[in-house]
Amino acid sequence: MIAFTDVQYDADTSALAACIVANDWGDAVPKGSLTVRVAPIAAYEPGAFYKRELPCLLAVLEASPKVTHVVIDGYVWLDAAGTPGLGAHLHAALGGKTPVIGIAKTAFRGSEMALKLERPGTVKPLFVTSIGMEPGEALAAAKRLHGEHRIPTLLKLVDQLARSARG
Repeated sequence: MIAFTDVQYDADTSALAACIVANDWGDAVPKGSLTVRVAPIAAYEPGAFYKRELPCLLAVLEASPKVTHVVIDGYVWLDAAGTPGLGAHLHAALGGKTPVIGIAKTAFRGSEMALKLERPGTVKPLFVTSIGMEPGEALAAAKRLHGEHRIPTLLKLVDQLARSARG
């Protein structure tokens, strides 16, 4: 089972972590979903975003069924030198046994090592990084994600779930 995750913040007081699970990379409809409110949350710290988001992801994954892979909205590695991003920190926190795939919407300086995912009908790629799964294998899995637009269906749904349950 694959977990697709996202987190939305209510100012600086709490966050809502959302998770959608699916049986296969190509599924159009999730098998299930859940949200977990996390409070208090760490303050935003430039260069250490994982300190804020990691506890939220761990809370929602703890409440989820056992998964074989976790997909995050962001990066596993921040640069070619192997600076850990949120995904690498999540992988370590999960005991190093669950592959984590980062699918980011934007590139940033240093992220040239991320593999580009060209989606149907768009010219702006997504950026894929991974740990616990070979980069090419992660890209192949991400290419299988359902959807006719830039953002795959299940990633769009988990984003909407996190946003709709805020407040």
